[in-house]
Amino acid sequence: MADAPISIDPAKCKGCTKCVKGCGFGALKMVDAPGANKAGKLAEVDPAACKACFACIPACPFKAISEVKQEIYGTADLDSYRNIWVFAEQTGGVIAEVAFELLAKALELKAQRGGDAQVAAILLGHGLKPELEQSLIAAGADVVYKVDDPALADYEANVYVDAVAQLVEKHKPEVILAGATAVGRAFFARVAVKVRTGLTADCTMLKVEETKNKDTGAMQMLLHQTRPAFGGNIMATIMTPNHRPQMATVRPKVFKKAPPDPTRKGLVLLEALKLIAPQTKLVKTVRDPDAIDIAAHDILVSGGRGLKSADNFKLLFRLAELLGGEVSCSRACVDAGWAPVARQVGQTGKTVAPKLYLCFGISGAIQHLEGIRGADTIIAVNSDPNAPIFGVADLGIVGDLFEILPALVKELEHGGRGG
Repeated sequence: MADAPISIDPAKCKGCTKCVKGCGFGALKMVDAPGANKAGKLAEVDPAACKACFACIPACPFKAISEVKQEIYGTADLDSYRNIWVFAEQTGGVIAEVAFELLAKALELKAQRGGDAQVAAILLGHGLKPELEQSLIAAGADVVYKVDDPALADYEANVYVDAVAQLVEKHKPEVILAGATAVGRAFFARVAVKVRTGLTADCTMLKVEETKNKDTGAMQMLLHQTRPAFGGNIMATIMTPNHRPQMATVRPKVFKKAPPDPTRKGLVLLEALKLIAPQTKLVKTVRDPDAIDIAAHDILVSGGRGLKSADNFKLLFRLAELLGGEVSCSRACVDAGWAPVARQVGQTGKTVAPKLYLCFGISGAIQHLEGIRGADTIIAVNSDPNAPIFGVADLGIVGDLFEILPALVKELEHGGRGG
């Protein structure tokens, strides 16, 4: 049928019924078609029941079924889209910190947007405890859309895409934000494709501002999504004037979370969705014993190209141990093979927001500076007085790190008694 996401070629259909068996939504049936083939039957799709999972396409051995490509310009009835949503990623009953950071930013966007906009959180999983939704309300959510389903017990991209797309179709949010985590990166772009809108990844700034639509000339309240472009050499601001929702991902630690307010009241809506079946199964989870989360530390001791070799990282580890912190590095160190990518700070590494960021031999390329914008205090040691790192450092020391770093370690080892 013309309105269905799939097309069935009657010249190729043999009436074998394999597509019917492969459809998990009862959207396909066989209808009488005398003379069409030996079986005298043809497959027919119910557009209202079809969920566009396309499982029927590989199920058909005769290649009689194909996806219907629809080119649609703009989202119909833009004014019907309201509210700012945050995808509240959770694993094992623990909500990712980036969700709380995004809720704090969503409250700012709500104030900028004005009107009757609300902040909502999407919570997906199975066996979800009430404390999770309450923590989201305390962090700023006015509404929590909760989908508790066995199919969501473990993360599976296809099911997550289906769940969020159904919620979007039903409730029509104006903005959706998600963390640029492994999960967020894996499925969120697919949601944008599913609902036919755009997505800006790895945003560093977000704001809602009245803006003129260049196509229609109308004034709109649009989400300005700013992210580094061209290798971090410029900052690009991207808008989505003609499609909804406006979607963006943000790295952890880019925005600061607000203190929770346990007195806040909110609405929890339990959504019962008919979800597609997972196409993969989680057999076992094995945590890497050497995994490093530099973003979780309040003190980071970071090294750059100026360290000259991997052996010189030993002093960084000793200093980090004395300070109760962790070691990080610039991309140059990873490229040289001195440190694993898990320790990399910057645009192509991790965004961090420690209370203290101590860096040695890092010149301060813009890509690296983007990763440390959230640091409370930056102390930089570099032999080049014109190094860009000094432009953001709270304390800059021009000198030889191979003199300063050992001296600092020695001082701390002796309890600051001067040796």
